[in-house]
Amino acid sequence: MRPDTPPPSAPAASSGPAANPRAALFKDRNFRWLTSGAFLSMLGDQFTLIALPWLVLQMTGDTLVLGTVLALVSVPRALFILIGGALVDRHSPKQVLMVTKYVNLVLLAVLAGLVLVGSLALWMVYVLSLGIGLATAFSIPAGTAMMPNVVARHQLQAANGVNLGLRQLTMFLGPLLAGLLIALFGDASTASAGSEGGARANATGIGIAFALDALSFAVSAWTLSKVQTHAGSAAPAAAPQAVLASVAQGLAHFWRDGELRTCFLYWSAIALFIMGPIHIAIPVLASSTPTLGAAAFGIIVGAHGAGTLLGMVVSGMLPRLRIGSLGMTILAFDAVIGALFVPMGLITAVWQGALLMLVIGLLGGFMQVSVFTWIQQRVPPALLGRAMSLFMFIFMGLAPISAAVTGWVMKSITLPQLFAASGGTLVVLAALAWVLTPMRRVTDTAPATR
Repeated sequence: MRPDTPPPSAPAASSGPAANPRAALFKDRNFRWLTSGAFLSMLGDQFTLIALPWLVLQMTGDTLVLGTVLALVSVPRALFILIGGALVDRHSPKQVLMVTKYVNLVLLAVLAGLVLVGSLALWMVYVLSLGIGLATAFSIPAGTAMMPNVVARHQLQAANGVNLGLRQLTMFLGPLLAGLLIALFGDASTASAGSEGGARANATGIGIAFALDALSFAVSAWTLSKVQTHAGSAAPAAAPQAVLASVAQGLAHFWRDGELRTCFLYWSAIALFIMGPIHIAIPVLASSTPTLGAAAFGIIVGAHGAGTLLGMVVSGMLPRLRIGSLGMTILAFDAVIGALFVPMGLITAVWQGALLMLVIGLLGGFMQVSVFTWIQQRVPPALLGRAMSLFMFIFMGLAPISAAVTGWVMKSITLPQLFAASGGTLVVLAALAWVLTPMRRVTDTAPATR
């Protein structure tokens, strides 16, 4: 819901790096406090990412409602993330992050309590989801700004690598644990329609999952209170007009860069046509297939996280593995991923879905590292923050809109048709980008002049 450590920022210029910066990091008390809290927070996120769609499906069985709930979480996060960044610039990132942790602690504790006592109405899910989404819009830029205020400049690359690896580890462990928890203690199978036309649910497993996420906020807030930031690290306040002007300047620069513009447009198409359907289709698949269920949902999502982590490891071991150029490799991998999505709607056993998602995660994780590195090398350091914000906006803003639309579309098409259409669309998009755009000529080499 609100990763405290979003995609890694570009490392600053080194001023005497240590021989083993990663080993030196773990000797840093502040880094240990920050990282341990972030790990717990990200692990708690995965419990809610599994429990929330499962709760909605068991309460209503309506894919349109599910899309609406996911949009209420994600759209405010995308729309207000730039405002959140401006607020962080005016205050301490630690203070803003601490406030968001307390807000989310309260929201998730209320959600857990309502589920456990059986008094949760659908309108309450809408309100709480909106609140969580708004809080995330401020926690993401605050979390991004924390690390440079905690570790030395020459340690940023190693610190980002540790946090990205831990994030992927939680994406593997969290869904597995959450799915098993819901399956063991109840998955809202006793959900019933309540008065005032709102669906209600009493599900012990789902309530415990939300409670554990709330607990992760409480513990991570405590660990964050132990972190000491560099003296004088807070940025001076900037006028609102300056913030808007800098955003416009960044967008103009990205548009003038033909290869960067092509990649951002391509990723926007993927977020709009692919990511939304997948966010809706996988929980619906697990919920509607008799041989699957909550545990299977967690295993399938966890397999994707494990594959992504493995792909990042392979990328580190084979950083120059390419099919021609970087752009050609991205398009080829996306075409294979699209082909693997097509049969997802036909699976009848958990191992089938887990195997497909493991391979999909492996390909995606390998390219994720390469894409971040390419952006960091291509974009001038002064514009890198805005570039990463735009990248996050694409997947946090367009994908939830697509998810909401998908919920409506699924009322007229079957699940196998949705997976086939999504996977086929990705293959077609990759083919069109190969033929009609300069994306296939994108290389790992940074441009000679900026």
